[in-house]
Amino acid sequence: MTDTGFQEIADRVWLARYEWWDVNVTLIGGSAGLVVVDTHASAAAARQVVEDVRRLGVGGVTRIVNTHEHFDHTFGNAELRAAYGVVPIHATEVAAVNTIASGERAKARYGADPSDPRAAEIIATEIVPADTTFASVAAIDLGDRLVELAHPGRGHTAGDLVVRVPDADVVLAGDLLEESGPPVYGEDSYPLEWALTIDVVLGMLTTSSVVVPGHGLPVDRSWVEQQRNDLAWVTSNIRELAGRGVPVQEAAGATEWPWPTDDWRFDGAIARGYSQLPRAARGLPLA
Repeated sequence: MTDTGFQEIADRVWLARYEWWDVNVTLIGGSAGLVVVDTHASAAAARQVVEDVRRLGVGGVTRIVNTHEHFDHTFGNAELRAAYGVVPIHATEVAAVNTIASGERAKARYGADPSDPRAAEIIATEIVPADTTFASVAAIDLGDRLVELAHPGRGHTAGDLVVRVPDADVVLAGDLLEESGPPVYGEDSYPLEWALTIDVVLGMLTTSSVVVPGHGLPVDRSWVEQQRNDLAWVTSNIRELAGRGVPVQEAAGATEWPWPTDDWRFDGAIARGYSQLPRAARGLPLA
């Protein structure tokens, strides 16, 4: 794929899909300005976002939202502020607290592989965490429309949020949903809770909702239902295998999984899930 620039997917909601990380950046317009949701993976990458916003010509950014703390969604924060002033950056309390540490881990990973062509720009990026936070729900007043923010539960991280634009019937799910590959089960994910969190997201959708995942193409409610079922399949497998006493190192080959167990996005799911089970949920021999 190639960078798409911003394209309108609903009334005054524009989506840009960027080739690097296949990450989505979304603009929501109102009479009081624009909200940009997620800001890309480096200061250099965010300069392209700013250029694309200006090329669209629908106004200036007055708010930023980070759907969670990972670098590919937050490392453009400083550059957006350089372009539009010290606008508020919204996130959950947990995501804001974790943004710097998460970003430093990303810099360390890229620093360990200087051959990566974009390592230098990631390492050079200033990390700016959100300064306008909430625990459960919040709203942004854009004058003639409200934008709703909600923390539906833990999944991809402990601090995921979703953005709902009720009058446009659009929901932005961040990396709680991924269309371009398996959801990423990283070291900060919650495999045993993720499907239940998506149940909350499904409660925000109508049969006609447009849902924007963190990476990949927009999807509909039926697609979300399928990914929710796949997430629940993972949870069920982990609980069942651990309950039978299957060691964690044997679990990948002990049953069928919805995604390839050697895919980097999924290969941490089993160990992470096992680690979050109470000992009472594990059979002998204990993994």
